[in-house]
Amino acid sequence: MWLFEGLDFSDPENYIGFVYLITNTITGKRYIGKKLFTKAGTKQVKGKKKKIRKPSDWLDYYGSNKVLIEDVEALGKEHFTREILRLCKTRGECSYFEAKYQFAYGVLETPDLFYNEQIMCRVHRKHLKL
Repeated sequence: MWLFEGLDFSDPENYIGFVYLITNTITGKRYIGKKLFTKAGTKQVKGKKKKIRKPSDWLDYYGSNKVLIEDVEALGKEHFTREILRLCKTRGECSYFEAKYQFAYGVLETPDLFYNEQIMCRVHRKHLKL
């Protein structure tokens, strides 16, 4: 279950993706990342491959950090909360706000509090449609 503004979230209509915070409720350690609601795919149309977008695994997603994934497997999903910090309308917006939250929370400066090990971002002003 994903929470957004304290409520269960399940309707990504009008959004491309989101920035999230996953918290280990046993240790308090957290992870900030981004996830898209869809992923690239192909479909056969009249003998030709056509590019399409299909649903991603966002409903079951627990981040991409290896240590976080190991903790989820060892401790169980019930010991982790998943919160959407921001819904985004573009991929660039997802990248921008992921980095913004990571810097604001000081994820690299506090390794005892965050699973994050790197911040990767390349965003241009035109990517933002605020």
